Amino acid sequence: MTTQRLGLIMNGVTGRMGLNQHLIRSIVAIRDEGGVRLKNGDRVMPDPILVGRSAEKVEALAKRYNVTRWTTDLDAALADNNDTMFFDAATTQARPGLLTQAINAGKHVYCEKPIATNFEEAVEVVKLANAKGVKHGTVQDKLFLPGLKKIAFLRDSGFFGRILSVRGEFGYWVFEGGWQEAQRPSWNYRSEDGGGIILDMVCHWRYVLDNLFGNVRSVVCIGNTDIPERFDEQGKAYKATADDSAYATFQLEGGIIAHINMSWVTRVYRDDLVTFQVDGSHGSAVAGLTDCMIQARQATPRPVWNPDEKRLHDFYGDWQKLPDNVSYDNGFKEQWEMFIRHVYEDAPYKFTLLEGAKGVQLAECALKSWKERRWIDVAPIKV
Repeated sequence: MTTQRLGLIMNGVTGRMGLNQHLIRSIVAIRDEGGVRLKNGDRVMPDPILVGRSAEKVEALAKRYNVTRWTTDLDAALADNNDTMFFDAATTQARPGLLTQAINAGKHVYCEKPIATNFEEAVEVVKLANAKGVKHGTVQDKLFLPGLKKIAFLRDSGFFGRILSVRGEFGYWVFEGGWQEAQRPSWNYRSEDGGGIILDMVCHWRYVLDNLFGNVRSVVCIGNTDIPERFDEQGKAYKATADDSAYATFQLEGGIIAHINMSWVTRVYRDDLVTFQVDGSHGSAVAGLTDCMIQARQATPRPVWNPDEKRLHDFYGDWQKLPDNVSYDNGFKEQWEMFIRHVYEDAPYKFTLLEGAKGVQLAECALKSWKERRWIDVAPIKV
């Protein structure tokens, strides 16, 4: 048994997702556990080089997490043949160009989504990666949430019977940045910088719906810019040009209807920041990030509509919590391990850049639906 070194270029780790989920909870955690174990008993040990525009920030991160290498020179990092994998979690607008540069340098690529701000660029990146023969992957993190893994378990067990509908509620209040600091970067609210909740979140809903319930066939969507002025990281007021709320209905194969509300301007009155209710002929389930509540048809109450009397029945009491019979690892870390195994031993891996392109395609269809005020069919992708 030997330990193989993985030279990993990590771009965009000074941002929230890149730092917390990918550097700290994935790569540093994998390193601290002794690397990724392969089928033959070998281990793959990531040796990251952190890349960013601010030398001060990147050097501080490297020191804090005991990473020996960092740079502000991405071109030099990509030119080093000892580093074979490139990861990007920086801004969406810059991603296609960065991925193209890395693929042309012969690197395997793994990245956050969306993989582009428009479908044409996304497909071109997929075609290039396939032509160059590099391994490629896109983060599909919602599928690895314990709550949605429990939904998949219920589906596979036949609990739902025939799935009829899916309803998703996502969002929370993002402070405007004036009287309280915003929880999200200001570029998220400028369409010219690749912002907007439709582009950001519909990419997620594509892989969630496709993988859990059925391929998306068509979409109708409306968005809105509810907060017209926000304040950036320097406290300067700016015009919000991107959508900060949207409401979409999807038709899935098999006749399933899914409706998802998404908003950065809503105050949470539900069990979690995202919840999915799945209704089936034999049972229903409601899942958040972690927990999942179920109600079988045998345990379904018999409600009677009577607005003249105060409701006394506890409908929440009719639901049962699905037990935590499985221990779940961090979903981002789990995906990293899957992709590393795919690179080193050609283990099966389906979450390629093509899946990322599907997300961009659906977001573009949703934006078109909003603009044209009509249903948009989702065509198969030819690459």
